[in-house]
Amino acid sequence: MTVAPRPSLFRVDKDGLAADGLSRSFGPEQAVVDVDLVVPPGEIHAVIGLNGAGKTTLMRLLLGMLRPDRGSAQVLGCEVKDADGKVWRRVGHMIEAPFGYPELTVVDNLQAAARLHGLSRPAARAATERQVEQLQLAHWAHRRCRALSAGNLQRLGLGCALINEPMVLVLDEPTNSLDPFGVVLIRQLLQQAARQGAAILMSSHHLDEIARTARHLHVMHGGRMVGNLDPHGVDLERAFFELILSVDQAQQESSR
Repeated sequence: MTVAPRPSLFRVDKDGLAADGLSRSFGPEQAVVDVDLVVPPGEIHAVIGLNGAGKTTLMRLLLGMLRPDRGSAQVLGCEVKDADGKVWRRVGHMIEAPFGYPELTVVDNLQAAARLHGLSRPAARAATERQVEQLQLAHWAHRRCRALSAGNLQRLGLGCALINEPMVLVLDEPTNSLDPFGVVLIRQLLQQAARQGAAILMSSHHLDEIARTARHLHVMHGGRMVGNLDPHGVDLERAFFELILSVDQAQQESSR
């Protein structure tokens, strides 16, 4: 097991994603506590943790969907609270579950996502054709979203997140509901996006799969970043649980 201390202050590249002392509470519950994180361009980072660790809340803070109680976040060199439409048009995301307008077809949903990102009509059509092809949705292209299987809805959500060829991509459990073929396909697409310079942050409960996809694994527990793990470690699952148990034990001893 390799555990590294978290960084202190960030200095993010103009095309990256970062958090500095980011914190958020919901009443008495501390969901995210003093989180520091840097995701440079061209890299895939993953946040792993148990249910309720704070992963989704962290992603919402990084995307400006929630306001922090303290700390700050940057996306593409801008403070999240100050980022304008030009910045957000270069960001893609899928948080908690894929979204699609139920009465629109797969193609219509993709074109709507493209237009919302500021693409012209011709560019939106071209981007839609690209996503239908690379996500292998041609058979369902003209099927209404409400009639899709969970796996194909997941592919559609990922297509909407990738439609604008984002430079920052934030994905919460991107391989949920996917069959093994779909999991491999998404891995390849994310690695391709990273090679093209995107900064990618994702979460997952599938440790083996995420180790094949991400270069850096950050462990979140109780709202805090508690360490990093080597994705190429001999037994990632064992290392993960040993780290979680050691954190819990240290907290119990400090409270005595």
